[in-house]
Amino acid sequence: MRLNEISDNPGARRPRRRVGRGIGTGMGKTSTRGQKGAKARSGTAMNGFEGGQMPLHMRLPKRGFNKPFRARYAEVTLVRLQRAIDAGRLDAGAPVDAAAMVKAGLFKKVRDGVRLLATGSLNTKVDLVVTGATAAAVKVVEAAGGSVTIAAKGQAAGKAAGTEGGAPDGEAPAEEAAAPEAETPSEDAGEAGEESPAKED
Repeated sequence: MRLNEISDNPGARRPRRRVGRGIGTGMGKTSTRGQKGAKARSGTAMNGFEGGQMPLHMRLPKRGFNKPFRARYAEVTLVRLQRAIDAGRLDAGAPVDAAAMVKAGLFKKVRDGVRLLATGSLNTKVDLVVTGATAAAVKVVEAAGGSVTIAAKGQAAGKAAGTEGGAPDGEAPAEEAAAPEAETPSEDAGEAGEESPAKED
């Protein structure tokens, strides 16, 4: 075999279709686009249009509902945790929370919390602080000597801290603060009663 004998398999390369080169070619004038209309123009593809009949995406039944404000969690697997620990990006001696996972590059955003999944295996003892975890993942972590602490979401924890404990430190309750103001009218009434006999004289 020689270099000048090397060629592609038959049919591997087809010549480019040259349109608009005269009516004798069968692809001239309108360049195989037909007569006028939206389909004769470029960049006007009508996706889903079926000539006027009910399109497929409207004929098919729709079932179910997607909650628009559902919680979105950053998911992390056991195998990714083990890889981060082996690479030195995670310190297994300290509690591993969402901030440590973001710093280690396990995910970019915490979203509504961190959910631990039981994909892979974990051989290192580590204490995890997550928003949620599967039962299988908790079992694997505890078998390795670690622990899984389920913490509330940041927003929920903030609201709970704001409502518990009554009034903040350094502020009197609302009833005690309003008490001196309630006594003022009675004193004024007493002074008015003392002055009235003088006016009658």
